Amino acid sequence: MTNQTKWSIDQTHSAIDFKVKHLMISNVKGAFKLFDASIYTTLKDFTTAEIDLWIDVASVTTGDAKRDEHLRGADFFDVQKHKQITFTSSTIGKSDKDGNRELWGELTMKGITKNIKLNVQFGGIVNDPWGNEKAGFTITGYINRSDWGLSWNNAMETGGFMLSDEVAISCEVELTNSGQKDLKMELEPKVEKSIA
Repeated sequence: MTNQTKWSIDQTHSAIDFKVKHLMISNVKGAFKLFDASIYTTLKDFTTAEIDLWIDVASVTTGDAKRDEHLRGADFFDVQKHKQITFTSSTIGKSDKDGNRELWGELTMKGITKNIKLNVQFGGIVNDPWGNEKAGFTITGYINRSDWGLSWNNAMETGGFMLSDEVAISCEVELTNSGQKDLKMELEPKVEKSIA
């Protein structure tokens, strides 16, 4: 019989950010404000974590209303047709001497799914002043946006393009232990009661 621990994202202490090189000389930063995940581990071993993350694409913000509307449109995320970005983990490596781990999984944007690798720095597990068990992570990585059909760009007169293809991802995630569940009990079929 295997016990699993369920972890919930602490929304007030978590963030999903990204940045893209602009004009090849500076970075434009943005974030997604609405996201959640289903996360289960075998006891507290995060190398066994099963992660299903979803992001509300319409919650994208870069601090500029016009740019945000452009990002939500067909040139980029096309939120009318593709409302969510999802990530489902496949494997998590063991920590190296510096506490870094590799996280592999499938990222889906605009209906396109590709396997990606992220780097995870485990901050540890502590109890907060109210007795809640918390776990902290910093997650970073790079993706090529055109691999998911986010290929809009403008050529510059001096050569090169307005936006880089490479997108840097940076996430701060704080999880709350939501308790254990018994997998065997969870998998038992539910019997519907008939009303006479």
